[in-house]
Amino acid sequence: MFFQNFNNENTMHGIVEDTTSSSETETRFRATDSVERESKRLPRRQKPVRLCDIAQAAGVSIATVSLVLSENPRISAVTQQRVRKISQRLGYRPMRAAQAVAGRTSTALAVLLPAQTGDERASLSDSYFGELTSGITEKASEMGYSIIFDRVSPEFVRRRQHLTMLDDRAAAGTLLLGFNDHHRFIDDYDAATHPVVVVDNKLERGEHDFVGCDYRCGAQQAMNYLLQLGHRKIGLLVSSAGGRNVRDIVSVYRSAMADHGIRPGEGLVADGQFTEAGGDEAADKILRRHSDVTAILSACDNMAVGAIHAAVRRGRSVPGDLSIVGFGNLRHAAFLNPALTTVQLPLQQVGARACERLIERINGTRKTISSEYLPTHLIIRKSSALAHDLPLADSSAA
Repeated sequence: MFFQNFNNENTMHGIVEDTTSSSETETRFRATDSVERESKRLPRRQKPVRLCDIAQAAGVSIATVSLVLSENPRISAVTQQRVRKISQRLGYRPMRAAQAVAGRTSTALAVLLPAQTGDERASLSDSYFGELTSGITEKASEMGYSIIFDRVSPEFVRRRQHLTMLDDRAAAGTLLLGFNDHHRFIDDYDAATHPVVVVDNKLERGEHDFVGCDYRCGAQQAMNYLLQLGHRKIGLLVSSAGGRNVRDIVSVYRSAMADHGIRPGEGLVADGQFTEAGGDEAADKILRRHSDVTAILSACDNMAVGAIHAAVRRGRSVPGDLSIVGFGNLRHAAFLNPALTTVQLPLQQVGARACERLIERINGTRKTISSEYLPTHLIIRKSSALAHDLPLADSSAA
């Protein structure tokens, strides 16, 4: 994976912990003891102690220091004790007070994702989030910022960590990935004082900057293509956790079918939970109830992979008997058998643009709330073809 390891701390999945072996730990403890002895001899500093000062003395990352000082329970007890001791020795004051004197702000950005349970999509190992966070981290580094990843669990919200990290300047601003209108903690943010950008899933609640892909346009491109190939019995794979993006795809699907005089029957739309296994099960349900289906549109590539698996298991060739179109054009899409026809989502560009807009908001160069939709386009590969039930006259015309 591409995720950066800040100062040798393990930050993947929003967890920072000490992973050294016992012998390495002993060596680090001895080195830390000498640092602590030296810190005792240091004269009292005349300027406010910064997080980077504590991080350097403790031999950890700035992200780790910020999480320890905000009482994040995910940091190991040994690391917490070491950081707290050194912060006390250096005479650290809460960052809010120090920055009120120094007029400084943090150079870290928080990237928050929903807490993961089971096979939910909100995983940093998922290609969708990987593409977004790749764009975010590259742009942040280019503009002189570091990234703190964390997950928003009920405990995280109860402790008001999402606000503390901004109010105490552990992070200068926040990027929200994978959230929808059911996540009510978003109402806690004050647009006037909390720099926040919502990434790739437009929310109905709250007034925050937004950057995402144009899912409506992508769905229209996919549906037009399938209908032009003569498909009229089209299934749709979605996810109840998809929020506004999925609702847009469903809306376009129903409108496109209606424009051709088709009213989708019951059971043609199924929930695939944004996973390969979910897509397999959802496609299988559709094919069991509607054996005459000739095409399936999937709201993400992962579910499309599962749909191909379900079709082959049922003895249906792709694309001879069943055309399948995905969403995302994730890295593995071109290497499937058959290669997947899919809607290209500019996820890396969305991540980079969202990061850029957040930094503009932090710097005060962006005053008005904005929503940006980056364009999509359809990539045609081998998983789609003419509908096999297309009348001969129509087939020759095509």
